[in-house]
Amino acid sequence: MFRKLIPSILLFTILFSIFSCKKDVLPKPTSQLRLEYPVAEYAHFENACPFTFDMNADAIIKEKSSCNFTIDYPKMKATIYLSYKPVNNNINVLLRDAQKLTYEHVIKADDILEQPFINSDNKVYGMFYQVDGNAATNAQFYVTDSIRHFIDCSVYFYAKPNFDSVMPAASYVKNDMQRLMESLRWK
Repeated sequence: MFRKLIPSILLFTILFSIFSCKKDVLPKPTSQLRLEYPVAEYAHFENACPFTFDMNADAIIKEKSSCNFTIDYPKMKATIYLSYKPVNNNINVLLRDAQKLTYEHVIKADDILEQPFINSDNKVYGMFYQVDGNAATNAQFYVTDSIRHFIDCSVYFYAKPNFDSVMPAASYVKNDMQRLMESLRWK
């Protein structure tokens, strides 16, 4: 009985081998997401507030309340929040609040780099924070003249905080924030 099944099994195996063969499967080549942003051009911003600064000409600035602004990047789904507070013998409280805001991200952050900023000619002093990792914000700073003016600024992306995905946009906006901080002048 086994001898009668051998030809059927052999025929089935040959037919299966012939019809199951297809072209060799090749893995797809690796690819990278290519995000290109225009070279930043900066415009000087000035209004009735006691400060001026340069900002990206492609960004959209809106005054939310008295000298508090949002600077929107619609293509990147990002917004910079800039808040002005007058100093009334409360510089320590303002500094502590700004630093607290930054270090609330330490849970999700891989690293927080502090970069002191001193522009003694224009009396602008502060700290720039670069937050690496899956934190809600990737860059923040505060500046003050220690006597009358205090500004804190941070960027938020309207996307799940996945550092690898937002890194090109975060780097672009971080450069704009650094330019804003370095060009800030008190009136």
